[in-house]
Amino acid sequence: MTILLLTLVASLAALVGGTVALRSRTQLHLAMALTSGLVLGLVAFDLLPEIFEGIAAAGIDAAMPMVLFISGFLLFHIVEKLILVHEGAEEQYGPHTHPKLGIARALALTGHSFLDGLSIGVGFQVSNAVGYAVALAVIGHRFADGFDTANFMILHKNSERHIRQFMAIVIAMPILGGLASLVISFSETTLTLYLSLFAGILMYIAASNILPQAHTKKASYRALGCTLIGTVAMFVITRFIG
Repeated sequence: MTILLLTLVASLAALVGGTVALRSRTQLHLAMALTSGLVLGLVAFDLLPEIFEGIAAAGIDAAMPMVLFISGFLLFHIVEKLILVHEGAEEQYGPHTHPKLGIARALALTGHSFLDGLSIGVGFQVSNAVGYAVALAVIGHRFADGFDTANFMILHKNSERHIRQFMAIVIAMPILGGLASLVISFSETTLTLYLSLFAGILMYIAASNILPQAHTKKASYRALGCTLIGTVAMFVITRFIG
């Protein structure tokens, strides 16, 4: 029940992010900054220590989890650049819009949404502390995902109806991922390898997506402060509360 409730909250976070993109952007950069800190803190203070413990417990070569960590980072980098590369080339010749690019970004978010829900469930297979920490970071970055995807679709002239349709699909996917985690039991080795891949994905999202968005307009001490607060909060949660 806890997993399903948290995946539902994660689903609604993406919907809220998309709605904000359609309606208002006031102080959004501060929410992005806080989220980036939470996600970075999750990777550094929770997932990586769990991965190292899993390596020792399962007796596996440390190289494989680290290969998956880098693979997760590069996978999302490649997918995002493949979506954006055409847009970058077109901008050299003047303003262009491509609704199919907006749909491609939304489809990428759909697959990512399933992994988010699955990861919350996998986190609880490790421990309750890891599960709650993963859920907190996922909920935060899903708000940013929803906002970013809706913005991208707006930029490429996708209709509001199409945006809302994709947001509805995105709501369902984390719940399906959470349900999948309830029927799949992972071994210690599989858990360690999956967490490694997921940690790499989160690192890319935080460092290359959410954090730059939080500081795009101008240097802001408040945004920097929110990033630090998010990082410290996750340290406290994982070290002293979890």
